[in-house]
Amino acid sequence: METVLIVIHLIIVIAMAAVILLQRSEGGALGIGGGGGGGGFMSSRGSANLLTRTTAILAVMFFLTSIALTILSNFEGGSSILDRVPGAESDGTIQPLSPIQAAPEESNSGPQIPQPE
Repeated sequence: METVLIVIHLIIVIAMAAVILLQRSEGGALGIGGGGGGGGFMSSRGSANLLTRTTAILAVMFFLTSIALTILSNFEGGSSILDRVPGAESDGTIQPLSPIQAAPEESNSGPQIPQPE
């Protein structure tokens, strides 16, 4: 079930990116839809309304699939990334990590390069 929902989610994401890129920018000259004359497929205003409505529908579908994936993950016993933090215990308290031990200092400050014999 989760795999099907992820595939649907990805299709929605790709469609939403394509629809957003098709929209006319506020500057007016950067959109793919073109502007100007009335000889196009749709008028510029009708095209803008259609693309805006499509973007809104895809955005709602994106949020619904995101919420569904979250709920499905919780029901299937998925763990959060925050549950895997080092030093975290089951009671919610976080224990301090041990300090990093410094390497013993050597007389030479540079890296040791083996010498050929």
